[in-house]
Amino acid sequence: MILIDGNNLLWSVQKTDEEFSAVSDVRLCHILGRYLRLIKEKGEIIFDGVGPQDKGSFDNIVGLEVFFAGLGVDADSVIEDKIKASTAPRKLTVVSSDRRVRKAARKRRAVSVRSEAFWSGLLRSLNRGEKHREPTAKRTGLTEGETQQWLSFFGIEQ
Repeated sequence: MILIDGNNLLWSVQKTDEEFSAVSDVRLCHILGRYLRLIKEKGEIIFDGVGPQDKGSFDNIVGLEVFFAGLGVDADSVIEDKIKASTAPRKLTVVSSDRRVRKAARKRRAVSVRSEAFWSGLLRSLNRGEKHREPTAKRTGLTEGETQQWLSFFGIEQ
């Protein structure tokens, strides 16, 4: 299970990665969902505040649950509570650059990863994963024999 400090990761991505400097919380969550699907892991991301009134854009992100801390509570406190409540803290990976959250993770012997390091690893994994899925025919095209076979199949004479 991966616990993510949402605002901390979002801020880190926007400040350190020029390509994603305008990424929104929704887009970030969809990217995280792709990553979690690729590594076959589950995750939770916790943002400060109450979030948007319509949270529908956060629905149906496979492998990622999105939470908003609410009024009067910060995401760090929610993450700390989740770390404390975990029955298997050593199986947790906590993503945050916040000292308080990292200290809480270390105290329960959970893995603690800085937001910047997590993001760069995520991008490497997604880039590697996408390269494997692309068929070689996409770049090289069909062979002459395959082309003739398809033309014949569709009844097109050359």
